[in-house]
Amino acid sequence: MTRVGLGCIISPDLSESDRVNTTGRMDIEILEQIEEIKKLKARYFRLLDTKQWAQLTEVFTDDAAAHFLTKEEYLWHGKERIVKEISTVLKDATSIHAGYMPEIVITSDTTATGIWAMSDCLLFPDRTVKGYGHYWEEYVKEQGKWKIKSLKLTRLHEQLY
Repeated sequence: MTRVGLGCIISPDLSESDRVNTTGRMDIEILEQIEEIKKLKARYFRLLDTKQWAQLTEVFTDDAAAHFLTKEEYLWHGKERIVKEISTVLKDATSIHAGYMPEIVITSDTTATGIWAMSDCLLFPDRTVKGYGHYWEEYVKEQGKWKIKSLKLTRLHEQLY
């Protein structure tokens, strides 16, 4: 893989001319795409934590898949189902999510992948859960906007209080 500034990664499947031209403009365009994906993930966390469920559906493709590997395993398909299930799980909880250290790979003009380190704190009426792990994601650009096509959350550690 070829690295381009700021730790960003470009897919080796892109030709050299697709990666960079003599002015370096392609590098800037790729960095802009990566920044858009970072904003998408930030919006996901904000909408999730503020329980803005209708707006949260818009960060996903219609056919998105979500796979959560925690103490239990959940697999949901379709953006409406994903948000319905998440909203049910978090109905009585206050959630605080953070994503950081993204590894984003632009694989084509309309596709990308990303791995995000994450931590969260879920405050339920009868317990608190603190989790640490990674989001593994695929993105698709639809009508000029990046969306989450698939999301898998794996946890390295959970603390229950």
